[in-house]
Amino acid sequence: MNLKPLDDRVVVQPLDAEETTAGGIVLPDAAQEKPQRGSVLAVGPGRLLESGERCAVSLEVGDEVLFGKYGGTDIEADGVEVKVLRESDILAKIV
Repeated sequence: MNLKPLDDRVVVQPLDAEETTAGGIVLPDAAQEKPQRGSVLAVGPGRLLESGERCAVSLEVGDEVLFGKYGGTDIEADGVEVKVLRESDILAKIV
């Protein structure tokens, strides 16, 4: 993938939506919830501060994160659906 995010932006590939419930019921496409979990594919250099220095991003490529349902921008790059989010839009890092 040839995406290099700017400032404090992060490129995340959302995980696939759950197709079955815990009880084994198969969900149709219309009933599946938007995924809120994904894997970080690229990280920008960090937000530029007034002093001219960069504030480092606390995420790395390969981290698994949680984000809001409607946060970020959905784009397609090289045939893959990805989200571009600001670091502040990411709710948590899964450890």
